[in-house]
Parts: sequence; C-alpha cells; structure tokens
Amino acid sequence: MKIIAISAVTAGGKTTAVNAVKERLPRAAALHFDDYSFDGEVEDFSKWVSEGSDVNVWDLSPLKADIESIVKSGKYDYLLLDYPFAYRHDMIKDLLNCCIFIDTPLDIAMARRVLRDMKNSSADEIRDEMDSYLKFARTAYVQMRRDHLSISDHVIDGAKKSEEIIGEVIEIILNRT
Repeated sequence: MKIIAISAVTAGGKTTAVNAVKERLPRAAALHFDDYSFDGEVEDFSKWVSEGSDVNVWDLSPLKADIESIVKSGKYDYLLLDYPFAYRHDMIKDLLNCCIFIDTPLDIAMARRVLRDMKNSSADEIRDEMDSYLKFARTAYVQMRRDHLSISDHVIDGAKKSEEIIGEVIEIILNRT
C-alpha cells in the first residue's frame, strides 16, 4: 500500500484533491486531518509560530491508529491523507511513501476560505477576519508554506484549475511513487 500525504495551506485545495483522487483511483481510501480532534491542538497559531511552530505538539495517535488499521485491512492499494504536515510530524512521517504539496498562492487560499466559510457573514465580520489575517494569521500561513513545501516530494501549482491539480496528483501517484 502507498500512503500519500497531500498538503497545502488552509483552503489550498487538499480536501478537494483528496476526495476527487479517491473517487478516480480504484482501491483508494482517504483520511482527513480536520475530521479529528487531537490532544495538544494549537489554538493560538500566531503564538505557536513565534515559538517555532513545532507540529509535534499535536498528539496524532488517533490518526496513526486509523492509518495502521487501514494498512492492516489489506483492502486498499492507496491511502490518501488530507494532511497539513508533510514529513514534519515524527509520529506519521515514517508511514508516508510520498508527500505532495499544493502550492496555492495565499490570496487564492484566502478568497476560497472566505467564500467557503463566511457565506453568511456580514461585511464587518469579513473585514474583521481580513484584519486578523493580516495582523496574526498570515505569519502562520507563510510559515506553513515554507516548512512543508521544502520537504515535500512533489509540488503542484495551486493556482491551476482543480481538474489540472487532480490530474497531476493522479499522475504522481501512478507514475512516480
């Protein structure tokens, strides 16, 4: 079984890519980081980044257990992880066969996040979110991009259309892993 982590900044296209690739590859399973609640989960990302952005503060035991269970089942050829850390987390890194980073420009990721998460928000709420992003959150996005892109096996241009990104992910999985 090949375990492929797909990373990107928030709203960078991880979930879209994982879900589409899972549907197109036979015998593929998927796990999504956001479906879990982890001990040690970071709440203040600005503070976390200023303290060195150690991804190992998250206790990923539930995710690791699910990965091991899927591997043990023998039902799948591929396990796709919608997962932000690439090879950086000590608990998961040795389980991975390949890390793909979708390098989505921060303006596109922010626009997607606002469109996805703030559909019913007022203009003032959106302005407050943009202010918070500029003052605090952007540093976490930049740090994440810097830390995870550099150690990924493959980098895909996240400004491309979804279908192109999905096609590249499938090509990497089938021909380069």
